[in-house]
Amino acid sequence: MPDSLQIALKNDSDSSNIHAYISGIAIQQCGQRCLLKANGKDLYFPGNPPSIGTPLAEDCAISLGSPGNTTTVTIPQIAGGRIWIVEDKLTFLLNPGPALVEPSVLNPSDPNASVNFGFCEFTLNNDQLYSNISYVDHVPRIPIAITLQQASGQSQHVVGMAPNGLDQLAESLRQQAQKDGRPWDKLIVTQEGRPLRILNATHGNAVGANFDGYYEPLIDQIWQKYQSGACMRINTQAGPGVLEGRINSNGELMIGDEAFGKPNSADVFGCNSGPFTTGPSPTRNAIIPRLAAAFHRSTLLVTEEQPSDPSTFYPQDPTNHYARLVHKVNLDGKGYAFAYDDVQPDGGEDQSGKVNAGDPVLFTVTVGGKSAAGGGGDGQQAASQQQQPLGDQQRQEYTRGPPPPPPPPGQDQQERQEGGFRGKLKGFADRFTH
Repeated sequence: MPDSLQIALKNDSDSSNIHAYISGIAIQQCGQRCLLKANGKDLYFPGNPPSIGTPLAEDCAISLGSPGNTTTVTIPQIAGGRIWIVEDKLTFLLNPGPALVEPSVLNPSDPNASVNFGFCEFTLNNDQLYSNISYVDHVPRIPIAITLQQASGQSQHVVGMAPNGLDQLAESLRQQAQKDGRPWDKLIVTQEGRPLRILNATHGNAVGANFDGYYEPLIDQIWQKYQSGACMRINTQAGPGVLEGRINSNGELMIGDEAFGKPNSADVFGCNSGPFTTGPSPTRNAIIPRLAAAFHRSTLLVTEEQPSDPSTFYPQDPTNHYARLVHKVNLDGKGYAFAYDDVQPDGGEDQSGKVNAGDPVLFTVTVGGKSAAGGGGDGQQAASQQQQPLGDQQRQEYTRGPPPPPPPPGQDQQERQEGGFRGKLKGFADRFTH
């Protein structure tokens, strides 16, 4: 693995006012929080500020230039990284610590609340580069695609959305709200009459989209099924192998020797509370992602085998229509739509929109979606990649950490942004620094 890696930032939009920011934890600098400077080669380490909400001392915006331009930068090994893409610029702040206060889509008083931005996540460490297009927090208006070129000559590509992908998603959510009466349409954040972003249903309370009680009818049916003789089989895809699950006399779902109580809708959407809370048991921690994904995708009534084939995902109501439709509007059907969206059956096709390899040469982030939507350029590369699956020696699995726990009740949103929900990489980056 290299100590550094080139990242190509390609402007595939119609705007000349697109910037990138790269943030993360510098592995080779004792795990300090950092941003890449605007020159694309040096790191900026924020100092400890005198007060909450202090502006950065350095403008770290990297211009992508005019449409069609590619800007190349170099990063060292970084854990828990994000490549932020924004139309215009973002505002990062510092709290004492120092703690980097990142842009928030949940806090209406955040200075970036009306700004069009998105991001992809990555970690570059001694083992591999891992990256994904994350929709765990929200879907941005600005499309992002990623490509990883390897020393072996192979490449991996995730296409992302077309330029009008957010509009398509918004219309589909409005139709779903009319169909089932649930507030899917309230997840749409608009600006000047046009969708700016769409929040994950996990964050529905931030915009008055209340999904309390949504999954409970499905959960009751699942409990009835596995209390009436059906046997769930969870492939942990780890040392414990395949474990059987049934409802016991106490009303608990027993999977192997692990007992799971009934989740509620908040537990299912967040994947990090109730029965999905991880702990010291490696077996339980292997079960949780597969069980949580099965609830999200509503597959537990369709098949007893988990993880199940993607053809079984989202078959009925209630299900996670945000996740279902996010996959639908991404041109290759890939993208991280909830915290365990990388769960897949052995040999199954990845759903999460990730690239990873132990021999990275160039990582490209393409912004705007024009070539992907036109079926050429990146779209052709994606089709080629589907015909060139990785061999066993090239494929490296990414070992996920669990989602971070939910914040304490009443904790101020801005104060917790530095430790906020960040898909798979946030909150667990420190384990890559050792």
